[in-house]
Amino acid sequence: GLMPLSLLRNQKVDEWNTMIDVNIKGVLYGISAVLPAMREQKDGHVINLSSVAGHVVGAGSAVYSATKFAVKAITEGLRLEESAGGSNIRATNISPGAIATELKETITDTDLKSGIDEFYKGAIEVESIARAIAFAIEEPAGVAVNEMIIRPVHQEW
Repeated sequence: GLMPLSLLRNQKVDEWNTMIDVNIKGVLYGISAVLPAMREQKDGHVINLSSVAGHVVGAGSAVYSATKFAVKAITEGLRLEESAGGSNIRATNISPGAIATELKETITDTDLKSGIDEFYKGAIEVESIARAIAFAIEEPAGVAVNEMIIRPVHQEW
């Protein structure tokens, strides 16, 4: 995903479009690529990465949060559609908080960049997200881990 946070008044429309293309359409294209085979075998597991920003909107994160709310909605819609069809296709939405990745490097809005750099000083390692994904995958086929929020202990939102 991409996270070029910006204040709406700064009108970074190209960044908004790219974020929508990657964060929403990318998820949809991924589902489209795997769902036919999963439906045929009546089994599978789609794991999508949203964000805590898909649960809480902050100043400067309106568009990013919108894309992550969309990922959450898409994942839940997939879960409902496939569970009603009698298949064993599971859908999991994982919402990370501040994770030590290059994600914050996509921020070009100087009004926000220094605050985000400071916020990410408490970021947790990516291995925590990997363990959460492994947990969801390793559950028995009849068990669906639908959603997880994973963030640093001291992250408020």
